[in-house]
Amino acid sequence: MNQKIETFVEKLYECNQHKQKISTATKQLETLMPLDINRYNKLSIDESSFVDQMIFRFSKLQDTMGEKLFPSLLEILGEEVKSKSYIDRLNRIEELGIVDKNEWIRLRKERNEIAHEYSFNRDEVVDGINTIYEAKKQLLSIYDAFYKYCYEKFDFVRESKVLGNENNK
Repeated sequence: MNQKIETFVEKLYECNQHKQKISTATKQLETLMPLDINRYNKLSIDESSFVDQMIFRFSKLQDTMGEKLFPSLLEILGEEVKSKSYIDRLNRIEELGIVDKNEWIRLRKERNEIAHEYSFNRDEVVDGINTIYEAKKQLLSIYDAFYKYCYEKFDFVRESKVLGNENNK
């Protein structure tokens, strides 16, 4: 297996781990959501850790997909990537039927807002946490569509021992 494909499979594995951690964290938080100021102020250390895990893994999943997997997929498909801007790459991923570009950009904005909101303004923090909690459904759906595309298109994904068929679509 060549280096591009190995790296691609490693990034799929990494994203599968992010997905699993997002799912675990959100399952632990489901009885608390949506948060309000009162609930937020009473979060236990464990509950607060699950909030942090959800936000961190959401960010990591989106970053890995946008910065690593999307361009790598295009390279594997034989397309020129280095000279293309981020939005051009995203447009091409949209053309492949994997993602709605506007939805992806909206998710990035929401993620960026929460990343900068751990401040004294607890209303904004709570709103950001609630937004990410809801947005994770869309992000996981996009990842599932991406994985399904790769699984159906490439033997090396279907046959990967690293991926272990844990996310078969």
